[in-house]
Amino acid sequence: MKQDNNYWREKLSDEQYRVCREKGTERPFTGEWLVKQEQGAFHCICCDNLLFVADAQFDSGCGWPSFDDVVSKEQVKLVRDSSHGMERTEVCCRQCDAHLGHVFTDGPTLTGLRYCINSVAIDHRSSES
Repeated sequence: MKQDNNYWREKLSDEQYRVCREKGTERPFTGEWLVKQEQGAFHCICCDNLLFVADAQFDSGCGWPSFDDVVSKEQVKLVRDSSHGMERTEVCCRQCDAHLGHVFTDGPTLTGLRYCINSVAIDHRSSES
């Protein structure tokens, strides 16, 4: 799903565009989905791609929604990110290339992963249809 900037500017809010299309980061502890959701799933705000289930969400204390795994590795693309003088792994939506956040190997669950995701990059649905 390759769209031009005009398409995304019309579809997304200014903050969603900044985070998802310009690889920005929302301020910590401000996102709508910071508090663990008990049920449902999280989709890419840009293209509706299914990314995470609520059971994978946990409170990491980092200021952004955190998940210990994705629904499927085929749903995301992991990219080396050496910006800001750090070595990280960026998480992008494989379907539309939206920047979602980063994944770290310091997670507290059996996966050992912490997908640190911007709230503005995802949408929660309480139940799948």
